[in-house]
Amino acid sequence: MTDNASFVARRNAAIPRGLATAAPIFLDKAENGELWDIEGHRYVDFASGIAVTNTGHRHPRVMAAAAAQAEKFAHVCFQVTGYPGYVELAERLNALAPIRNAKSIFFTTGAEATENAVKIARAHTKRPGVVTFTGAFHGRTMLTVTMTGKAAPYRTPGMPPAPYVYHVPFPIAHHGVSEEDALRALMHVFKADCPPQDVAAIVIEPVQGEGGFYQTPKPFMKKLREICDQHGICLVADEVQTGFARTGKVFAIEHYDIEPDLIPVAKALGGGFPISGVIGKAEIMDAAEPGGLGGTYAGNPISCAAALAVLDVIAEEKLCERANEIGAHMVKRINRFKTSNSLRPIGDVRGLGAMVAFELVKERGGNEPDADATKAVTAAAFDAGLILLSCGYYANTIRILAPITMPMEVLDEGLDKLEVALKA
Repeated sequence: MTDNASFVARRNAAIPRGLATAAPIFLDKAENGELWDIEGHRYVDFASGIAVTNTGHRHPRVMAAAAAQAEKFAHVCFQVTGYPGYVELAERLNALAPIRNAKSIFFTTGAEATENAVKIARAHTKRPGVVTFTGAFHGRTMLTVTMTGKAAPYRTPGMPPAPYVYHVPFPIAHHGVSEEDALRALMHVFKADCPPQDVAAIVIEPVQGEGGFYQTPKPFMKKLREICDQHGICLVADEVQTGFARTGKVFAIEHYDIEPDLIPVAKALGGGFPISGVIGKAEIMDAAEPGGLGGTYAGNPISCAAALAVLDVIAEEKLCERANEIGAHMVKRINRFKTSNSLRPIGDVRGLGAMVAFELVKERGGNEPDADATKAVTAAAFDAGLILLSCGYYANTIRILAPITMPMEVLDEGLDKLEVALKA
């Protein structure tokens, strides 16, 4: 049988329940910002595979590059024999990143990138400590799930945390945490838990992904850079979700006028093909001994070819400018929803480029999170034919990650469906 219900039953019998799936459908095809399931139903995609298809599903340039490489070879392992695409991709990223004299290395998943950034920082500093922030998401490995600043549902009951990881409150003014509060908490970590001379890295997302699309305040990021410089700590800008034109810059950290030490990347880099990496200052990247970094599938040649095409598309189709255009359009439309008395109460609306989100609250004009309403809106959106994701430390944020290449008429169709969901 080829209906969704039968595959849901087969899925439940074959796959552990720890792997959640937001929508109870199984896809047959995808094109740019649209999806079709195996029953022929069409959906507008406001998820992009969680910020992966910034260049749209099956962009012709990306698919052609991957197909051309597949005709040559699919795997040899860069640790056994090199291949040009890996080197070419590293050169391109080194030139694009806001880091002077950069080097790059590739992996497969975002968690691998973040974990290897910490490994590289520890190798460079010879220190164990890592500081991250509440609401952060850095992955599901033993280290990165500990770095993630939200326990449920990511930490399995009974699983001990990785050692030498410390959390600091992320500054969100309208939720009662100021930049001063966060800095005071960081000083408390230095005093009570891990002195700065034992800290290898401070890891922060320029815009929190799973945490709710909260933007790191510019003065706070600059202050972290100063603290890291003062104590010889590596500042790691986790760009797994924010990178590659999503925020209106190739890298979100470009909005901050600072130079990070390390940038983990993934998701949109491959345009749908699995690849991740770490870009960093050469003297830091060279700290690990030969053989200390890598992975069997890391920097797969087909994924490298796809990634090179993604960078071409970003440049040639001016996707940074396009992200700002569609982001402004979405924010304007959502702010209009916010003023309507016929829709669910909306709190804070925020966006950096095409990384747009808003909060659902219990009362109009208030800040009290409404997680139940958030679940109801995503469900109603699905019923209306819109793939929509929620997120957030308070579980009350609706996030919009439409492909940056999505035609404006399809984007407006999706926003119309969102309005219907907010009425439901």
